[in-house]
Amino acid sequence: MTDDMTGRHIAVIGLGFGDETKGATVDWLSDRVDPTAVVRFNGGAQAAHNVVADGVHHTFRLFGSGTLSGVPTHVSRHVLVDPWRLAAEAVDLADLGVDDPLRLASVSPDALVVTPIHIAVNRIREDLRGDARHGSCGLGIGETRWYALAAAARLRRGQRLFDVEASGDALFPALTVADCVDPQTVRQRLMALSEFYRPLLDAGRHEPPSVRVMAAALVEFGRAVTIADDRARLAEAASRGRLLFEGAQGVLLDEWRGLHPHTTWSTTLPGVAQRLLADAGEPPALVVGVVRAYATRHGAGPLPTEDAGLSIDEPHNGTGEYQGAWRVGHLDLPLLRYSADVCRRHGGLDALAVSHMDVAGGVRVARGYAEYRLGEYRDLGFQEGLTGLARGATPVLDAIDVEAIPSEIAAAAGVPVAVEGRGPDRADRAATGFGDTLFA
Repeated sequence: MTDDMTGRHIAVIGLGFGDETKGATVDWLSDRVDPTAVVRFNGGAQAAHNVVADGVHHTFRLFGSGTLSGVPTHVSRHVLVDPWRLAAEAVDLADLGVDDPLRLASVSPDALVVTPIHIAVNRIREDLRGDARHGSCGLGIGETRWYALAAAARLRRGQRLFDVEASGDALFPALTVADCVDPQTVRQRLMALSEFYRPLLDAGRHEPPSVRVMAAALVEFGRAVTIADDRARLAEAASRGRLLFEGAQGVLLDEWRGLHPHTTWSTTLPGVAQRLLADAGEPPALVVGVVRAYATRHGAGPLPTEDAGLSIDEPHNGTGEYQGAWRVGHLDLPLLRYSADVCRRHGGLDALAVSHMDVAGGVRVARGYAEYRLGEYRDLGFQEGLTGLARGATPVLDAIDVEAIPSEIAAAAGVPVAVEGRGPDRADRAATGFGDTLFA
């Protein structure tokens, strides 16, 4: 470690299929390094970052996981914002004793808005896939991104580029947070969405509220939330101290580097946080990769070391109607090596946070059953080949002592462990000797 690593901004990234305890790590860091803001830089309300602090539990979705420590949140332009879930989360946080949670939040004007229309269509598409579901959370994230790309392409090129089960005759620019301050624009965008998706909505069992009801809610959101440009907000917060970037999902779910097609419509890599910092005139962040002591994922897609007989208590994750079942497996070092290589290619990797050491007593380790190589960026055909490799793999599992898990993970990732977690509460996390120096 070089001397210039201490005191820098920090980005927390998941190295798996999500659920690595990014939120708990951000909560612990917020209490320790006192950042001036937690920046959400990807994903949306499908994030479910469980935090337990002094026995108080909250699942963070759009607010940053430093909120229980009073740290403000900035939601960047790369996050898809569901105003209804943001408002509901603010109510939940207020019930936990957070004073006026919305006062602690700012949102980029360029962030896309997820509406009940997107959510309904997302669920209808997954229903129609039947047994071939991709593993969506059913919260409209991919559909919102898809519509934004389709609308931008149509308006840019003057033609329809996507063959979908919708009319295509009413494509308007996608709805953004900035639009929510103008009632006329909100109504226009919602009417366009409703018309565009009407054939698909008529074919499914999910029906969104009326345009009038949705428009009223979005206009109220536009009045209630603080809207702030990413560059200006980050520069101002960085002038007062450290920024803490909170990633959502994980490297193995990244839209371009994950195991396609069971991925998210979001770039989960640290390069996104690094670009936001560069735009604000700030130096790069330290990147902390988070990993459990064993493998997990929700729903569809390969989990090479999966073991239905591996009994590990999981109080905060379960089966979702669209997300699918909660799955666990043994420690998978080949996939961890791949995630670490991806991070080094796209923003860096400096340290690790290892969680769930307290429940890893029956865990074994897969060390070398496959080599997951990096292909060209945005080559989804190559990524699908990696998915096939993972799906067809038969890992050899070796016994491992629980106390040896952090060193095995560090060796595979090529960076040291800075934080170890041995329980769900903030108090159950501790810095290693390396971490004590890193987070001074």
